Amino acid sequence: MTTASSTAEPGYRVLNPATGEVLETFPTATDVEIESAVAAATAAYASWKDTPITERAKVVARVAELFTERADELAKIITTEMGKPLSQSKGEAEFCTDIFNYFATEGPSLAADQEIKTFSGGRAVVQRLPIGPLLGIMPWNYPYYQVARFAAPNLMLGNTVILKHAENCPRSALAIQQIMDDAGVPAGAYVNVFASHAQIAALIADPRIQGVSLTGSERAGAIIGELAGKNLKKAVLELGGSDPYVILDAEDISDAAATAWATRMENTGQACNSNKRMIVLEDVFDGFVAELTARARDLTPGDPSVEADGTFAPLSSRAAAESLAAQVADAVEKGATLHAGGELADGPAAYFSPAVLTGVTPEMRAYREELFGPVAVVYKAKDDDEALRLANDTPYGLGGAVFSTDPERAARVASRLEVGMSNVNIPAAEGAEMPFGGVKRSGFGRELGPLGMDEFVNKRLFFVAD
Repeated sequence: MTTASSTAEPGYRVLNPATGEVLETFPTATDVEIESAVAAATAAYASWKDTPITERAKVVARVAELFTERADELAKIITTEMGKPLSQSKGEAEFCTDIFNYFATEGPSLAADQEIKTFSGGRAVVQRLPIGPLLGIMPWNYPYYQVARFAAPNLMLGNTVILKHAENCPRSALAIQQIMDDAGVPAGAYVNVFASHAQIAALIADPRIQGVSLTGSERAGAIIGELAGKNLKKAVLELGGSDPYVILDAEDISDAAATAWATRMENTGQACNSNKRMIVLEDVFDGFVAELTARARDLTPGDPSVEADGTFAPLSSRAAAESLAAQVADAVEKGATLHAGGELADGPAAYFSPAVLTGVTPEMRAYREELFGPVAVVYKAKDDDEALRLANDTPYGLGGAVFSTDPERAARVASRLEVGMSNVNIPAAEGAEMPFGGVKRSGFGRELGPLGMDEFVNKRLFFVAD
């Protein structure tokens, strides 16, 4: 379908960031359609919550299968929508299979009754029960994965889901809805809506909606958190990050730089928990920066649907590329050194050449702000204590990693990181079983792993007296 948006907002559309071309537009939902979605989710909840969890698990497991069966088709969609390299797009779709399988398999035990000690006689049990229809507000950078980690545990619990996706991901949003329908998720248990900002506020205020989960920017998190608090709704907020990546020493500096660079370039640098601040001890700093610089200089713009060696993909939008260019320019104007890259392409496409930046100081925007794109910012530290101080000197607290040939040394530093996910000698411990979330201005709440089923749940005490 191709029609103009029905609101003054940009609206839902497919805009290929590699060309700047608008390929398709979709109408924003009417208020009648929003009401229909809420009514359907409420009606579905009445029966879905009473469906045995083992039966819900069979449906969720079928969702898992379909993500892999359709991985090639799904990959092409998001490569066009937001510019992710095709192999990474396919990998993302297949990771959703892992997530839905994890909760289908582990969900029954994770949601099982937990007997607790009682000192007054009787039997006390904590039950984990669903709470009702939930609103999920999802971002563009991982169009399938972000939805999976919200929807999978909540469908297993017996909650129902209303999903508002990013405006630039309408095709992937509809593809997920089709998977849910084809897998046998009951009508209304998962409902995609192309909602406007005003309609989101109305949804959060609706007494039938019992909670809201947002993955997005710090600014969006503040708005949704305020709306949720005002309406006494449980919220999970996964926001920005500026994760420290600390290298205390390295046996092979080239290998260490290769790992750091590959981590930073994943999804063209557009990952919340990317290693946006590399903190390197002075003994290995110069060699590390030289290695990164050589890698950056070797790259040229490429088509993400072809993915040739030695090329880089566009950012998600021209606006995103321009915003990143402004942050880098601010740092350079104030004395930072740009070793490579940092060039914004001419025309409407969203290409920004991968950059290496050193000498960033507190008066620069790049010191405090998240750089959501392919920029490696490298800081020099004289010892472990200074590395730790730099690592924690940020308003964010999502993840972090510490590397050393001495694992105990790395663990001592990593144990003092003010983050929700701390890693030793690995960029990030990732998997469906690993909880994901942060502290400070990176938000609150957890997704994935055992904690992923412990958010939108009524942990009810059930007590039977002797």
